[in-house]
Parts: sequence; C-alpha cells; structure tokens
Amino acid sequence: MTELWVQRTGTRRYTGQSSRGAQVLIGSEDVDGVFTPGELLKIALAACTGMSSDLPLSRRLGDDYDATVRVSGAADRENERYPRLDEVLQVDMSELDAEAVQRLLVVVERAVDRVCTVGRTLKAGTEVTLSIETE
Repeated sequence: MTELWVQRTGTRRYTGQSSRGAQVLIGSEDVDGVFTPGELLKIALAACTGMSSDLPLSRRLGDDYDATVRVSGAADRENERYPRLDEVLQVDMSELDAEAVQRLLVVVERAVDRVCTVGRTLKAGTEVTLSIETE
C-alpha cells in the first residue's frame, strides 16, 4: 500500500508526499504556488470523476478525447466545512447525435456514481481518527 504523509516546510507550509515519489506543495491561500487542503479535496473529487468517466468516454469518443472537470464550492467558515461541491464535466460530444449523447451521459453518470471512491466517500461521510505520537 502507498504511504502518504505531509512534512512541514515552514509556517503553514507543507509538502505532501507518497512512497511512490509524488509531491504536492500545500499551504495557506495567501501563499503562491501551493494548494490549500480544501483545494486538494476538490481536485481529488474532480480527478476521481474524470478517471471514473474515462473508460465509457474513451470507448465512445476515442482514446484522444479531451475532458476537463471543474469543481467549485465555497467553505462555510462558521462550521469549517464545505456544505456543497459542484462539478462540471466538460467534454465535446458534438460528433454524436442527441440520442447517443443521452445514452452516453447515463453511462458516464452511472460509472462515476459506482466507482468514484472520493465522491462516494464524501457523499456517505467517513469516520476520521487522529492519534498524536510524541517523542
């Protein structure tokens, strides 16, 4: 299993890392060149939607189709949570007739609902535990 961790690199600045060698810069909104934790949550959702829709879309549109998944949602700072996240999957289906588009939309929505782990987790809620180890 891939190990994940963040390492503090400065005041409210961290580098997220994986045992597979990936890195992402994390920090507060007032720091250039970093993602906030909330932005990473949104990106994870959008990426999961994109990856979950990839197979049905590539089968019908070809392996070289272009897609963008945009995600937004304002934080409720009083409760420190995102009450709503909105995604928009942008994909060119102009080569298909209206009937084929509707069929493909149904298949894509089912695929995302069935296999997008991030979206399913957010919709269902999850238990989060925290342990603090001291040296």
